[in-house]
Amino acid sequence: MRKKLFLKFIIGYLVFGVIGFVIVSTFTSRCIHEYLQRTDAKQLYRESNLIASSYAANYYNDTITAYDIHQTLASLDSYLAAEIWIMDTQGRVLINSAQPLDMSNTAVIEDFNVMDFGSSYYSIGTFYDSFDSRHMTVFSPITTNYQVRGYVLIHKPISLVEAQYAHLLNVSYWTLLLLFAAGGFFVLLLLWQVCLPLRRIIKGADAFAEGSFSHSIPVHKDDELGYLTATLNYMANELNTLEDDQRKFISNVSHDFRSPLTSIKGYVEAMLDGTIPVEMQEKYLNIIVFETERLGKLTQELLELNKYGSHGTMLDFSEFDINQLIKMTCLTFEGACKPKRISFHLILTDEELYVRADMTKIQQVVYNLIDNAIKFSHHDSEITIETTEKNDKVFVSVKDTGIGIPKDSLNKVFERFYKTDLSRGKDKKGSGLGLAIVKEIVQSHDQNINVISTEGVGTEFIFTLSAVNQE
Repeated sequence: MRKKLFLKFIIGYLVFGVIGFVIVSTFTSRCIHEYLQRTDAKQLYRESNLIASSYAANYYNDTITAYDIHQTLASLDSYLAAEIWIMDTQGRVLINSAQPLDMSNTAVIEDFNVMDFGSSYYSIGTFYDSFDSRHMTVFSPITTNYQVRGYVLIHKPISLVEAQYAHLLNVSYWTLLLLFAAGGFFVLLLLWQVCLPLRRIIKGADAFAEGSFSHSIPVHKDDELGYLTATLNYMANELNTLEDDQRKFISNVSHDFRSPLTSIKGYVEAMLDGTIPVEMQEKYLNIIVFETERLGKLTQELLELNKYGSHGTMLDFSEFDINQLIKMTCLTFEGACKPKRISFHLILTDEELYVRADMTKIQQVVYNLIDNAIKFSHHDSEITIETTEKNDKVFVSVKDTGIGIPKDSLNKVFERFYKTDLSRGKDKKGSGLGLAIVKEIVQSHDQNINVISTEGVGTEFIFTLSAVNQE
């Protein structure tokens, strides 16, 4: 299966060679043969016209002797490699350049008829059996005083044309062979540049299909194959990370569900077997209720987070005053702030600052950020909430002066169930889903959220909203 592409390249290359040979041996061969015949015929016809209009005409006008014209034609015979005849209208050969001049003993072509040439100025054959081999014969009439007195005929052995044809055909075959060799080189180069990387990609894809996402495809090219390889390697890395995240997610969910369930089971069994006396059962029933509420809250947060999948969630956009929403949300934390004596410092731009968003979802974002800030703030501290407007954006900042976040944990705080080591001792009630929900809500609005933190100094969360121009 994997070698089919290789075989297709080889078979295609061989088919190309066969087709090329067939084309050269048929079409190209015929074209060369016809071209050489026409070219030689035209050349001989020009020479016969020149002889007929000058030397032969002068001979009939008695201005040149038969001996002189024979000498001239003999020279042309050597140059053209062809016999030159001067023939009268009755078919008697008066002068033959290939034979000595003998006017008393001339050959006669009995069946000669100029009409046998038809519309063409040349013919191929033995010329009324005058030759043992095939010749190309061209003719031109000799005219004096508007009267045809005879003909000039030039006979060239067709074997000379065939020899030239064979030579050019051999050149064509050698050219085809060189092209075939060059094509073979480029096919091998293409196989090396394409098939070998493709095999590596297939091997890597098979490894990914078997769940081995740590495998890396060793193809480093600056082309489409290199881009495909980089994409597959990136996908494998993301799947490997996702697999780790899934294991971590399941582990965290199991831990967060197991702890309250273990407590509930332990207290119920203790009450059933009498380990906890009746007069103390109310205390432990309250603990069971608390743990049950924790489970309910965790389940609700998981359901909430599940709304923000790959298809997003439906948002009910409206225009509202973000300053008023912040003020109202802060009032709901009055009870939570009192034991730790935490106060709010609000720095709000203008009396009213309108944004366009889903009011309920943004209230949840503000609530979760404030709740997070209270959990990790020291006693007698202050939480600063600030709004600013810039470039059609409203920036909302929630800043505390608590324990801060370690530098190596900053890029993980928005992960589901993630808790820093510093927070584990303080965040007993947290599920690790609050900030994940915050990020999903903000991103579903096509907005951004960032965190700035220094360990031991405090943490600031900043998110953006679309501003509404109120005129």
